[in-house]
Amino acid sequence: MADAGLPAAKDQGDEDADVLDRLDPVVLHHIVNTLGWPDLRPLQRAAITPLMQGQDAVLLAPTAGGKTEAACFPLLSAMTEQKWTGTSLLYLCPLKALLNNLVVRVDSYAQWLGRRAALWHGDTKESQRRRIRAEAPDILLTTPESLEAMLIGVKTDHARLLGSVRAVVVDEVHAFAGDDRGWHLLAVLERLERVTGRPIQRVGLSATVGNPAELLHWLQGAGA
Repeated sequence: MADAGLPAAKDQGDEDADVLDRLDPVVLHHIVNTLGWPDLRPLQRAAITPLMQGQDAVLLAPTAGGKTEAACFPLLSAMTEQKWTGTSLLYLCPLKALLNNLVVRVDSYAQWLGRRAALWHGDTKESQRRRIRAEAPDILLTTPESLEAMLIGVKTDHARLLGSVRAVVVDEVHAFAGDDRGWHLLAVLERLERVTGRPIQRVGLSATVGNPAELLHWLQGAGA
C-alpha cells in the first residue's frame, strides 16, 4: 500500500496488534462470525489506520488478494464513526462485469451496518436509476463514464445525489493510469470535487506494480 505519507505497507507485527480495534465493532464481529476469518491479511491490517484517517492510498495485492475488503472495512467503519450521510462512497470499476460481480458482496458488507450499496452503469434499468435518485444508497458502484453522465445529465440532481461523497475507491487503477481513459477518470473526479466542495479521499486498488508511489501521485491528480 502506498499513501500520501507512507511507503508501501508491510506487516507491522506487534505494532498493529490492536489495529483491528479501530474497526467498527459490528464490522469486526461479522469478520469473525459471518465470514469466519480468524484474522485479516497483512494488507488489510495495514490499510485500516490510514484509510480511517482519510488518507489517499493505493492498495496492492494480486487477484483475490483481499483488496476489496482492505478498502471496504475501514471505509465502512469511518462511515459509521464520522456519521457520513447520503451517498458517501463511490466504487469505480473499468468494466461493468466487475461491478456486477462486486455489488452483492459490497452490499452484504454495507448491510452489516444498516447501510446499502447500489449499482449504476449502462445496463441499469431506468426504474433502478429512479430509485437511486429518490433513495440515495450509501455506496454507489459505477463506471467513470456513468459517473460523468450523472454529473452532466438533466435527469439527475447531481448535487443531491453526489454532493455528500467523501471517498472514492478506484478498482483496477493500474488499468486506467496513463491512457486516455485514465485522464478522463481524473477529469471526472475533479468535476465531482467541484460538486462536493471539498477534497475527496482517493483509494486505488491494483495488482502489484513496481511504482506504487507514482501510481498514487497520478491518482491524486491536481490535488497531489
